[in-house]
Amino acid sequence: MSTWFSSLGLGGFRARLTLWFGGLTLLTLLSVGVYVGRMATQQLAAASGEALHSTAQSAADLLGANLREREQEIILMSQSPEFTGGHLDQPEVLRSLERRQALHGEYAWLGVADEDGVVRQATGGMLVQQSVLQRPWFQAASRGVYTGDVHEAVLLARLLPGNTSGEPLRFIDFAAPIRGTGGRLLGVLGAHAHWSWVAQTVESVVRHQGRRPEVEVLILNRAGDILYPERLVGTLRVPKRITGDHYYDMVRWPGGMEYLTSEVAVAAGTANDLGWRVLVRLPTQIALQPVTALRQQLLALGLLAALLFAFVAYRLASRMSYPIERLARAVQQVERREGEPDFADANGAREVAQLSQSIQSMTRSLLAKEHELEAVNASLEASVTQRTEALTRANEELARLATRDALTGLCNRRRFDERLDECFQTFRRNGRPFALLAIDIDHFKRVNDTHGHPAGDAVLCQMAQVVSDQVRAADFVARYGGEEFVVLLPETGKVVDAQTVAEKIRAAVEAAAFPGVGQVTISVGLSLSDSSDADASAVMQRADDALYQAKAAGRNRVASVVSESQNG
Repeated sequence: MSTWFSSLGLGGFRARLTLWFGGLTLLTLLSVGVYVGRMATQQLAAASGEALHSTAQSAADLLGANLREREQEIILMSQSPEFTGGHLDQPEVLRSLERRQALHGEYAWLGVADEDGVVRQATGGMLVQQSVLQRPWFQAASRGVYTGDVHEAVLLARLLPGNTSGEPLRFIDFAAPIRGTGGRLLGVLGAHAHWSWVAQTVESVVRHQGRRPEVEVLILNRAGDILYPERLVGTLRVPKRITGDHYYDMVRWPGGMEYLTSEVAVAAGTANDLGWRVLVRLPTQIALQPVTALRQQLLALGLLAALLFAFVAYRLASRMSYPIERLARAVQQVERREGEPDFADANGAREVAQLSQSIQSMTRSLLAKEHELEAVNASLEASVTQRTEALTRANEELARLATRDALTGLCNRRRFDERLDECFQTFRRNGRPFALLAIDIDHFKRVNDTHGHPAGDAVLCQMAQVVSDQVRAADFVARYGGEEFVVLLPETGKVVDAQTVAEKIRAAVEAAAFPGVGQVTISVGLSLSDSSDADASAVMQRADDALYQAKAAGRNRVASVVSESQNG
């Protein structure tokens, strides 16, 4: 944003003040928004959780009351005179069963079975004269009142019409013993209530409380399996139970979706504790949707407020920074040498006027000093140029003296060692061979002793010229020390080629006339680079050995020390 301000020609002070005001305003409102959003989220989650808990509690209470009521109905029927009279085949028994079924449509089947488990009478005539001796409800009711868990129809599945949805028929069993005089067991009164009755009970609570359609009510058995609704039976596992002091919790269900969840145990108070639980859940994003909308509104409000405060800050900064900006432009004119600078008006702020006068005085002083410095700089630049040129020449002379022999003008031993190592490294990398000649003047000490050292120096200088004249431009000649010279022959890999050059040098020296001395001869030692050499000193050692052989063989000759492969 600061770049945007600069592109509009606005001063840095204005831009920074505007950014600070806008940024602090936005930060303040965002902080307030985060705090308010968090508080609203907690309060809304608490309110929604309490509402879900109320729904779950109402559904659990109503379901428990209905289970108790159905159980009490069966108990009272089993104790009525028409049942305890001892004649289960009487018509009054069947009429009582049919009246109860007509009064409560939740019963799919009502019937009585004698003590042997044979159904004597039943609504719709279903299962009459069939044995229910092995059915859990008969066995349990033979000992006392029984309320059974939900189960699929077994004997009645073929006799009753199926569900339109295709789901299997499921029932809840109620049963009570029929006892005669003296408590003798006469039989068992059994009832199968439609599971849809339970579903209608739960749905009636949801409708009564006017809950939103996204709220889901689930009924769980003791093991945590879903009994209701039908579409979730066997397809979804409840992640955990809601326990402790909390009435609700944020629960992440299988599939990754988070739900606001509340769970209440069904306190039926029946003869058998079924262990049912009612669970109510609502997607968290739906439950907290008002908070999301509130956060968006706070964000929009924060952006608008930040823009408004930034605009106000810009206007205030413009009034404050205008004289300073004029003064800054004047200083820039001085810096760019653009003529007489336009300083800020004296009728501005007192501090700005004082600063303007001080800068004008400094400007005049600086311009005067600048002219003096220009003259001094010109003189210094000329002096530095002269000194640089002299230093360059001195360095060049030092470099020449460091690598040249002062007497003969040839390269010295130091430069020869460097060049020998270069040839050896090239040979190791690329296989490009080279030859080395070690040359020594025969009986040179006799020359010095007989004719004097000046004559010996003249011989060395003439020897350097004679040797240099006999080699190629690519060859390298150096004074190795005293009366000894060396010659590097690059790209020379055969002994015969190196010997030809060595013999040519020897013959030229022998034929040359050395003033004041006469004839001078030399001995030459020859060696070639070899792949077995560990370093360049091995080549030099073989050349020295060859030189010693030439000396031992009578001098004024060429000798070589090479391997068997190089003789070819």
